[in-house]
Amino acid sequence: MRKVIFAVALAALLAGCATGPTVKVLSDPEANFSQYRTFAFAQPLGTDRNGYKSQVSTALMASTRREMEARGFVFTADNPQLLVNFNAALNDRVRVSTTTEPTMGELSMRAGYGYGYYGYRGGLYSAYPVYRDSTTVSQYKEGTLNVDVADAAAQRLVWEGIVTQKFTESSYIDVAPTIDVAITAAFAKFPVKPRN
Repeated sequence: MRKVIFAVALAALLAGCATGPTVKVLSDPEANFSQYRTFAFAQPLGTDRNGYKSQVSTALMASTRREMEARGFVFTADNPQLLVNFNAALNDRVRVSTTTEPTMGELSMRAGYGYGYYGYRGGLYSAYPVYRDSTTVSQYKEGTLNVDVADAAAQRLVWEGIVTQKFTESSYIDVAPTIDVAITAAFAKFPVKPRN
C-alpha cells in the first residue's frame, strides 16, 4: 500500500513540475484585427530549406491553419489580408545550479566536530550540521519558434509569437506533437479568440 501511495505522490509531483513552453508576444497596438478575414502562408516560409518544404513547415502550417480557422479566418491563396511566416532554431544550453546541503561524516570530522567531548560520534554525525555547496551542470537543447502574422497590403508585422521550450529526445522522433503544443500555446495569446 505504501508503494502505491508513494507512486501516486511521485506522479503528482512530476506532473506539477512539468512546464509547458514559454510564450512571449508582440502585438501592433494600432492593428485592428476585426478588419482581417483571410490569411495565407508566406512563400517561401522561413522554415523551408533549399527550395523544398520541410516536415517542420508542414506541421507548422497544419497546426496554424487549425488555430486561424478556429478564430474565423479563411485560408485563401488569392489576395490574403494576413500572411503567416515561421522561423525556428535549436540551440545548445547549459544550466548550472548550486544548492546548499548539510553534510556529515568525514567533513564534520575535519571541521573538528568528531573529536574531544563529541569524539564518541566518530564522524557519524555532529553537534552542528556542516553545510557545503553542491553544483550541478546539465546540458540540454532549447527550441525557439517565431510565428509572424503580417498585414499583407501594408507589409507590416502586426503580431509575433515567440515560443521557447526544452527539446527532448522524443521531440526528434516525432516533431509534429511538439510543434502542435508550441502553436497552441502561441495562439492562446493571439488577439482574436476562438469562436467556440
